[in-house]
Amino acid sequence: MRAIKPEDWKSDYSNKFDTPSRRLLECAIELPPTIIAAKTFVDENADFSSNNRRIMFTIENLEGQCVGGINLNSIDERNGTFSIGIVIYKEYQNRGYGTSAMKILLKYAFFERRLNKFNDAVLEGNDGSANLMKKLGYVQEGVRRKVIYTNGQYLDMILFGLTKDEFIDKQKVEGSF
Repeated sequence: MRAIKPEDWKSDYSNKFDTPSRRLLECAIELPPTIIAAKTFVDENADFSSNNRRIMFTIENLEGQCVGGINLNSIDERNGTFSIGIVIYKEYQNRGYGTSAMKILLKYAFFERRLNKFNDAVLEGNDGSANLMKKLGYVQEGVRRKVIYTNGQYLDMILFGLTKDEFIDKQKVEGSF
């Protein structure tokens, strides 16, 4: 993982044409991307000092190729809660990049930021994200039934959570700590 660079707009732009993945990520069918929007997105998120309660990173493989992006968001310092957004570009999925990036960002959130609880939701049908959450030890905490309307149908949001203690216990079992 690394900070976003100005040239990352190219990867952001080209991968926004993956309509099925974008629908699962954004819970909507998006309009076609534009180069200006991609450059603006990168410019606005390359600055760690911005106060938008979101810290963005680019995920690179060892060959220096941009394979996706990840961010720490919805940060609530008072209550110690946060969320993580992640996208792995289609041609790089199922290679462990998402798992590795999530572990790094969870360690940062729990041990550097002193946050205590991850909260997020996955759109029904987003099996890749749901499986990643389960693999990392997240607990399914509930389902918000038929709350997202996209592509002509109402879908559920599956709620997941993970506490710092649960994360530590899972890492101990795996021998990562």
